[in-house]
Amino acid sequence: MTREFQRGHKARISDLTAGTDLYVGVRIAGPGLSFDISCFGLDADERLSDDRYFIFYNQPKSPEEAIQLLGEQAGDTQSFRVTLDRMPPAIQKLSFTATIDGAGQMSQVGPGYLRIVAGGEEVARYPFDGSEFSTERAVMLADLYLKDVWRFAAVGQGFDGGLDALLRNFGGEVA
Repeated sequence: MTREFQRGHKARISDLTAGTDLYVGVRIAGPGLSFDISCFGLDADERLSDDRYFIFYNQPKSPEEAIQLLGEQAGDTQSFRVTLDRMPPAIQKLSFTATIDGAGQMSQVGPGYLRIVAGGEEVARYPFDGSEFSTERAVMLADLYLKDVWRFAAVGQGFDGGLDALLRNFGGEVA
């Protein structure tokens, strides 16, 4: 059974599923908008200390394949496979983000969601739409993070500066 989350809500993954092999799907769309959906693998200081854990269209998997970009499927704009028990100890948080590629603002986004599927069953869903945002060009949708155990948090926090602002926020360098 799917548990629906609102912005700011959190839960232990073990309260949602016994599984550690997760599918994370994102559905996001807006008229005339193009999106880049990424996953940042962050260290204990919430920094991108290893660029190999910035998972996006140009780098579709982490070195040990604990995080894999799967592409568009099952009605999702973008999707990931996350294998929590293969995650290296240095990676303490996975932040799933969406940025607008080109002109536009997150306030133009139609109804969308981030969902977690385990064992073929949807266990968590964070629905959102443009009314939650204004001039932002990037948004942190949700996190999987390690605090004694793996947990899920619906974030919904936007950044006006787009992908560059997100990268700087996580301590990455803009190319």
